[in-house]
Amino acid sequence: MSTETDTPSPPDVDWDKAHDSAEFKELRARLRRFVFPVSALFLLWYLLYVLLADYAHGFMSTKLVGNITVGLVFGLLQFVSTFVITGLYVRYANKKLDPIAEKIRTDIESEAK
Repeated sequence: MSTETDTPSPPDVDWDKAHDSAEFKELRARLRRFVFPVSALFLLWYLLYVLLADYAHGFMSTKLVGNITVGLVFGLLQFVSTFVITGLYVRYANKKLDPIAEKIRTDIESEAK
């Protein structure tokens, strides 16, 4: 099975020049502005869940409705937050990252011709 994509890389591309371009640096900065804070928030949220599950047994076992406890709701919210983060990232990438990436790709392809 081949690992090549349908659109092979142009052979005569100066990748160092592309990597050092202002557009690429802006793309990396924008990606980092989203990824690092959101990752930190999610890890704190997950750590809170783990610490509560370990040290706040009474709180986490509080029944809300029937057999549904606070711990169960927090656990399910971990999944919900993952999907929310994914949606936020897709929206952010479509608005802030993809236009720059498209410009970089267009510039690389035009230089290779």
